[in-house]
Amino acid sequence: MRVAFVMVLVLVVAAVLDLGLLACAMLALAGLLLISRFLARTWIENIEVTRECNRTEAEIGQSIAFVATLRNRGRLPIAWVLVEELLPRTAITARPPRIEVKGRRLAVAMLGPLGRKTLNYQIQFHMRGYYQVGPLVLETGDLFGLHRRYRIATDPVYVMVYPKVVPLPGYDLASRRPIGEIKLTHRLFEDPTRIAGVRAYQAGDPLNRVHWAATARTGTLHSKVYDASTIAGATILLDFHRDAYPARNEPSRSELAVTAAVALANAVNLMGQPVGLITNGRDAAERIRRRDELRQHPPRAHADRASIHRMAAMREDDDRLRPLIVPPGRGPETFAQIHQVMARVELSDGLTFDRLLIEAEPRLPRDATIVAILAQVTPEAAVALGRLKRQGFAVSVVLLAFDEIERIDGAGLLIAQGLAVRAVSDENELHGFCELQFVTPL
Repeated sequence: MRVAFVMVLVLVVAAVLDLGLLACAMLALAGLLLISRFLARTWIENIEVTRECNRTEAEIGQSIAFVATLRNRGRLPIAWVLVEELLPRTAITARPPRIEVKGRRLAVAMLGPLGRKTLNYQIQFHMRGYYQVGPLVLETGDLFGLHRRYRIATDPVYVMVYPKVVPLPGYDLASRRPIGEIKLTHRLFEDPTRIAGVRAYQAGDPLNRVHWAATARTGTLHSKVYDASTIAGATILLDFHRDAYPARNEPSRSELAVTAAVALANAVNLMGQPVGLITNGRDAAERIRRRDELRQHPPRAHADRASIHRMAAMREDDDRLRPLIVPPGRGPETFAQIHQVMARVELSDGLTFDRLLIEAEPRLPRDATIVAILAQVTPEAAVALGRLKRQGFAVSVVLLAFDEIERIDGAGLLIAQGLAVRAVSDENELHGFCELQFVTPL
């Protein structure tokens, strides 16, 4: 609008002062601007883009192939179009990088009438996480650089990279109460393979509980009473608060915490025992921008590349104050759910670990071993875990300590509360994790 106002003003001045050459120049410039605007708008609207990928789930170290195809639906040739597949900047610039691109995700193409262009590239994932690939952004404009247009051409694809599963031989997670079959102190459910006795039939008893032999002897219906013995299992409490993970040891310490949680869950699951997970981290899936959100806010005509990147990237806000919870269960379904949560979990500055225990306490099974994974031990966290132990819970702690000072300081607070502690400093120590006893207080 400002350029148009200046041009009109110059034309008025040229007409008043009878400056024909200046008027012709302004008219030629106006025609050039109109043609440039028309070409830029036509080109950006005539480009059609399709993108394909072979899968949306991967393991650490694997690659996913992407193929983007551009088509010119118009009869006019497109002089240039810049195609860019947006990727998380933090994942690329991290040291070491979390993802690596092989091929061309950024290219300049020229399309003839009804022409097409194909881009092939691969993304290799070096760390677990929930990554946004895309959307694919187009940029074009006139040959003089007077007008530029942007358009989000495809929806983003979200790739989930699972953390590795480290095998843990043995199952002695707590020296005073190993995971295994125990006599439950709270009757959560009955074991139909263990008959404790016989009682008179009560209304509502299913037919499979009827004890037919006793019924035949007495002439009245009797039902079986099952023992309350079952497998206790474990509930994993993962502290993923941002303050517990100093930047000097990141991302090594947080990745070790996730690997330890997945390894423990897998070990308990393979033994057919119930396992659950509670963490104060945030779910990366909650930060994604929905498809309708991107479509309701298209790029403005005066938008630049930086604003397009900010608009299309995942949200950075973090207002979560609820823990991530996977209820205790047995079987591959429960472990798959824990595996997915651990793939997407991110550091959060919401709930601290002691507040997490307050939120999670009503959901903790009384007879399952509580395994807390801590990267940093605060007095408040140690007292909260000690309170659980005094309430009758079996509590063990996995301490992620990278040096001897961290081991002594952290373990001292926990042992003072009467808690069993096992210190881990790297992934190699996880292989012999369950073969050794936890450090227990005297």
